[in-house]
Amino acid sequence: MLELLTSPEAWLAFITLASLEIVLGIDNIIFISILVARVSPEKRAITRTIGLGLAMITRIMLLLSLTWLMGLTEPLATILGNEISWRDIILGGGGLFLIAKSTMEIHHSLEGEEQKTTTAQASQAAFFSILIQIAVIDIVFSLDSVITAVGMVKEIPIMIAAIIAAVGVMLFAAGPIGDFVDRHPTIKMLALSFLILIGVALIGESLEFHIPKGYIYFAMAFSVVVEMINIRLRKRISPPVDLRDGPMHPDK
Repeated sequence: MLELLTSPEAWLAFITLASLEIVLGIDNIIFISILVARVSPEKRAITRTIGLGLAMITRIMLLLSLTWLMGLTEPLATILGNEISWRDIILGGGGLFLIAKSTMEIHHSLEGEEQKTTTAQASQAAFFSILIQIAVIDIVFSLDSVITAVGMVKEIPIMIAAIIAAVGVMLFAAGPIGDFVDRHPTIKMLALSFLILIGVALIGESLEFHIPKGYIYFAMAFSVVVEMINIRLRKRISPPVDLRDGPMHPDK
């Protein structure tokens, strides 16, 4: 262990892997931020913390199950000439879940009913439902990043330290990002569109059709930059409107 602490190669591997985990965790932060917006404001911080804690535990558990993890890539069956593995099934199912969930969130934002006061029991049920959704989708998000980590670094302690550091950065960034997304409806729509693109990429990955995430991240970053310029230009004209109560609402 002391050798790793004094090894420049180990530190370089740690920084590289932590940076990769942070970049690959962008979609996770966005997903958690959008889900957390559905709980009461006083519970959002604790929900984010628990959600990212689950993300960290999931990734560490996957790392400690390397034999099982690598076995997920072994062919399970052949369909129409394509070999199907458990990894493909998990990625495809996760992609479909992301697309469905993002579409439901868009519907709720644009056409859903106004949120009504709920009982404490219903609020608690929603809280646990969100945590379960975060845990499920994090397995999908973690799968490829952990497999990539295994291919880059051989020392388990370095991989675990990189994951803990990345989750720490994500925990620091998730709050401001979530609040910003919640304040600006157009950014929320862009974020949901981004998650739909990620879902399509996951389905493509499960079918051995590789879509580099860099393309998706660039498209998203460019869209956000354009919208940030729009927000700055329109800031003095009018504040953001509620998507269901804007001036173009048909009932107004």
